[in-house]
Amino acid sequence: MHVFLKLTAAVTLWGGTFVCGRIIGPHLGPYSASFLRFLTASVCLLWLLARYEGGVPPMTPRTLAGVCLLGLTGVFAYNIFFFSGLQTVPAGRAASIVAANPVVIALGAALFLGERLTLRKALGIALSVTGAVFILSHGDPLALFAHGVGTGDLFVLGCVLSWSAYSLLGKLVMGRLSALASVALSCSAGALFLLPGALAEGLPATLGRIPAPVWASILYLGLLGTVAGFTWFYEGVRAIGASRAAVFINLVPVSAALSGFALLGEPVDPALALGAAMVLGGVWLTNRS
Repeated sequence: MHVFLKLTAAVTLWGGTFVCGRIIGPHLGPYSASFLRFLTASVCLLWLLARYEGGVPPMTPRTLAGVCLLGLTGVFAYNIFFFSGLQTVPAGRAASIVAANPVVIALGAALFLGERLTLRKALGIALSVTGAVFILSHGDPLALFAHGVGTGDLFVLGCVLSWSAYSLLGKLVMGRLSALASVALSCSAGALFLLPGALAEGLPATLGRIPAPVWASILYLGLLGTVAGFTWFYEGVRAIGASRAAVFINLVPVSAALSGFALLGEPVDPALALGAAMVLGGVWLTNRS
């Protein structure tokens, strides 16, 4: 039961990360914001790893390659898409698009991990895709063909693909490493990948001008959204599998929409609410036992 509680807490914390991303967006570039988030997280995670598991475990070249891939997908790519998208996409809308994650993970598990894709799952996937289109088009699917999808929406869709890859790869890497070691090492690798971009954005010159609310948001992202959220999610993936753990992502748009409404005054329009309901219904149908 504690695994389910941790998964619920993790995705609830992730709902708040969308609000933090909106706060940070006007002040820092995507590379700088992501680097500060994962530098904060890596320092804490490596300390926890040393305290509870005796430090970095020995790794084979194959395991090291897996850790680097985790850093590239779930840390580097996801966060560049995340901060770039949230510069223009409201928190609730972005979280509703990201709610398609469990569907993509279920497809990936069928293609790459040998899980059977049933008719029920296929129907759930169709419903979720319809819901995502409904959200992207503000309730008018034909508008996608008339005006196209915004760049911010495409960035958020990139989040879906990169996080799905991170979840599926994590199931394989955790055959050799603990959940804590997998998260600590992948976050550290991701921070290193983000550093050149942060330097190119002029991060050192920007540090002294970052306001207190942005620092608070970075700490939330690093300590709660990453250290707690990533570790608890990976514990769930290891305990009950990628598809079953991913279904808890259903709670992210609810948390994000409420946080965006309470803290940023973002409206919850009927199209977003209906589209999110369709995504969540499809995800439930895809993953229910």
